Amino acid sequence: MKHGAKRYRIMRNKNAKIWALISYQLFLKKKISVMLQEKIGFIGCGKMGEALCKSMVNSRLSEASRIIASDVLAERCKLLSQEIGIQTTQNNKDVASFADIIVLAIKPQMVNEILADLKTSITQRHLVVSIAAGIPIRCIESRLQSGVRVIRVMPNTPCLVGLSATAFALGSHATQKDGQLVSTIFNSVGKVFHMDEKYLDAVTGLSGSGPAYVYMFIEALSDGGVKMGLPRDIATILAAQTVLGAAKMLLETGQHPAQLKDAVTSPGGTTIEGLSKLEDSGFRSAVINAVEAATLKSKKLGE
Repeated sequence: MKHGAKRYRIMRNKNAKIWALISYQLFLKKKISVMLQEKIGFIGCGKMGEALCKSMVNSRLSEASRIIASDVLAERCKLLSQEIGIQTTQNNKDVASFADIIVLAIKPQMVNEILADLKTSITQRHLVVSIAAGIPIRCIESRLQSGVRVIRVMPNTPCLVGLSATAFALGSHATQKDGQLVSTIFNSVGKVFHMDEKYLDAVTGLSGSGPAYVYMFIEALSDGGVKMGLPRDIATILAAQTVLGAAKMLLETGQHPAQLKDAVTSPGGTTIEGLSKLEDSGFRSAVINAVEAATLKSKKLGE
């Protein structure tokens, strides 16, 4: 038992910087009080772009009048304008003319075509922020004029509820000030980590795709409850609340997941029976393999 406690202390010490960074991000999020001076434009404004727009306006990080978004659908533009109060357009070049910061909130397959159309419109005065999964900074820089500042960002869909896990990497011309600006923007929808670009495909495989893995796990937990006689609606809420509570305990206590797991597991009890079945079914390996497969797919998108 003493050896186990010592091992957990060592693990926790190794992760001390991570927990400190998480605490700092929470501090930053609470301290957002300075309004951005830069005008922000979104090329494409799906769910992720919409969430960022709403968060920046609601947190008073930016005035709605200083945000513009483009979308191919006129109805979508009208809806965004009515709901958030931002400017909208169906012409991407209008975004480049208006904005200081251009967010590429588009599918990876659309990047080449859109950047080719905007090559003369995007200049060194712009900061280009790409949230297109799997597209390396070098690919974006090579399709823009020389010297344009680029930052690659990988958020995830919980930004829709202000709980995104986001990582970003600076391009060859981007400055630390640019990084601080991006950090401020994405802090409005969750937690942000500045990382070397070599890690971003793995981030995509883990936290970028991770919500889908968790939804599948919640669905499976709910299915298990239904199999054992629980009503579907209650089973789903119990499963989701269990995942939410467990995640919050991990983040707030700073304890290793194995330590928290062991705290729930009594000798000869119900939990160890369930854990044994998960191990027999290859649960741990399946999750690891999922992250690996999604990471490799992200890398392939950038080839």
